[in-house]
Amino acid sequence: MKLSQVQLEQVDRQVKRILASDSYYGKKYREMGITGVKTQEEFERLPFSSKEDLRNAYPLGIMVAPEEEVVRIHSSSGTTGTPVIIPYTAKDVDDWAIMFARCYETAGVTKKDRIQITPGYGLWTAGIGFQNGCEKLGAMCIPMGPGNTEKQLKMMEDLKTTVITATSSYALLLAEEIEKRGLKDRLHLKKGVIGSERWGDKMRKRIQEQLGIELYDIYGLTEIYGPGIGINCSESTAMHYWDDYIYIEIIDPVTGEPVEDGEEGEIVITTLVKEGAPLLRFRTHDLSRIVPGECPCGRKHPRIDIIKGRSDDMFKVHGVNMFPSQVEDILKDVDGASSEYTVTIAHDDSVNRDVMLLTVEGEGRVSFDAMGAQIRELFKSRIGMTPKVIIVPVGSLPRSEKKTKRVTDYRTQ
Repeated sequence: MKLSQVQLEQVDRQVKRILASDSYYGKKYREMGITGVKTQEEFERLPFSSKEDLRNAYPLGIMVAPEEEVVRIHSSSGTTGTPVIIPYTAKDVDDWAIMFARCYETAGVTKKDRIQITPGYGLWTAGIGFQNGCEKLGAMCIPMGPGNTEKQLKMMEDLKTTVITATSSYALLLAEEIEKRGLKDRLHLKKGVIGSERWGDKMRKRIQEQLGIELYDIYGLTEIYGPGIGINCSESTAMHYWDDYIYIEIIDPVTGEPVEDGEEGEIVITTLVKEGAPLLRFRTHDLSRIVPGECPCGRKHPRIDIIKGRSDDMFKVHGVNMFPSQVEDILKDVDGASSEYTVTIAHDDSVNRDVMLLTVEGEGRVSFDAMGAQIRELFKSRIGMTPKVIIVPVGSLPRSEKKTKRVTDYRTQ
């Protein structure tokens, strides 16, 4: 998908704003002799920006707007390395709220809804993003934040919450608690707006069935405003994104070259009007594809497919490259397997060999031995290696209020 003339002009303005600043990218662009962008070819010659750049520019080296115009900072939720700090102007905050309100509207949420917000507040963009969008829409906001499941459920029942916002991990935890306590018929939930982590079909189905609600997949990342830059509609799992605020291209994650619309690759995002810290050609490491053609819902905003995983989520065992999404694809074909699993990888010094242990929750309808054998066989035929497999009862693996850690690799620790 090529830049429109309007988008080219917006990118050119961003380049000139960056060049006029003393920012990290201002210096980098001047050193590279970049003066502006007039064509798609010139745009594709711009260097990629990356999280590594943002760490090198810590704390406020990517700030382009004058400091007196910056009203807020946010930081990404990663726990390793130097934090990434993103400054926002008042217009950035308002633009983000407008995009988020659009997401709610796309999900069929109205001013009459009561939206319970469970993602975290603070430096993380999640909670406050969900809240700003809710208030911009004009719906009733119930800003709970994470944790305290007992209170979450009480407020959900007493305030007659109609929309729940959460990570998929916490949505699953709430769904299991609601089922365990027999609360479903006492609640008024209609929709769930879920974001912050990739989730598979089995998990989606479990949450949907246990809560009896429609689920919507919201997309975003701290570096590019936060959640709210895209969401799926009722007609499709593909996500509409707001191309008057961002431009998305899909590249081959190895070569960095753009791929054709419809081909899978890495999402690269350019902010078209962001003031505080504009980012051009930011590599997200998220894997997806542009969905060609118009959506049956009639909306004209372009679409990307559901996020398949991250290019940096890959792990390698016995010379075979794997992604968590491949594990989930196998488990969805195994009768009796739940959505919950963990992968543990270590090196067995006694035989000088890597070992992969896959722990999967079983629903109890199917023999655990039969499930384990089927999983091993599917791994061998589809991926070309056979893990050790342990099946445990549903509820055995830990539940998270934030993002669930699926893969632990002791070889790198």
